[in-house]
Amino acid sequence: MSETIHSIGRRKTSIARVYLTKGKGKITINEKDYTQYFQTGTLQYMVQQPFIIVKEEAGQHDITAVITGGGVKGQAEAIRLAISRSLVKINPEYKPALRAAMLLTRDPRMVERKKPGQKKARKRFQFTKR
Repeated sequence: MSETIHSIGRRKTSIARVYLTKGKGKITINEKDYTQYFQTGTLQYMVQQPFIIVKEEAGQHDITAVITGGGVKGQAEAIRLAISRSLVKINPEYKPALRAAMLLTRDPRMVERKKPGQKKARKRFQFTKR
């Protein structure tokens, strides 16, 4: 097995590249600690969720993530998917538990594009009869 495990997670327009190495459980996102990058507890929990489900691997790996695009929630979900994929690469036995928690499912929902002659994707300009 290689020393560094690389995986990608996506959500909406966010793309997270995660590098997993043996370490003490330090999580770095865009060269910042994850508690500084994600200020709310909900988003911090989202990043830790794969390790909470797979208790054996908690605190044994350092994570370095590079995120581009999207908002903070989409970025947190993209990281969560990438970490889950990395853990499955380490040990395929984790797959059923992570799949049951819906952490290996790529959420395909994206913003629908704006159409010409309309205000937004579905909303139209006001229609005047006379």
